[in-house]
Amino acid sequence: MADDIEIDTADLERRMEGAIASLRTEFASLRTGRASASILEPVMVDAYGQMTPINQVGTVNVPEPRMVTINVWDKGLVNKVEKAIRNSGLGINPQMNGTIIMLPIPELNEERRRDLTKVASQYAENARVAVRNVRRDGMDQIKKGKNDGMSEDDQKFWETEVQDLTNRFIARVDDSLETKQAEIMQV
Repeated sequence: MADDIEIDTADLERRMEGAIASLRTEFASLRTGRASASILEPVMVDAYGQMTPINQVGTVNVPEPRMVTINVWDKGLVNKVEKAIRNSGLGINPQMNGTIIMLPIPELNEERRRDLTKVASQYAENARVAVRNVRRDGMDQIKKGKNDGMSEDDQKFWETEVQDLTNRFIARVDDSLETKQAEIMQV
């Protein structure tokens, strides 16, 4: 290995880890037929003149496997929260009960499950692209090191290291996708 020229694989790994974390967040927002508080994460409410996440205007609970409830703290925001959920495209019909909004999670039909697996595949492909972009940055660092006097052996060593790191993270993306698709297709 080069005495003075090294590639920062820890930084590359940290950035690839970020792509995996982003993928997990996107997967959590996909509805699988089971109730989950995370399906409401992308929904924003116009509260007090600014767009606010639902979990900052009320308590989100999952009392049953197919039900999510939101206990809105400010009575004046109940209708705004309901409207935000209706307009979110989640396909959930909110039911009002005072300051509590109940969200019954309907059973997914076969066509909707297939659509969700396609969306999950797209999320996974975006994560793969992000990992590959980090790989490209690493390879660019190696090329720069070669121009700065890195030996050919060191260059091969670092290229192998970066490629192994990339392969490991691509495999994690694929495993996550496989798990999520099985979860979506489970009846």
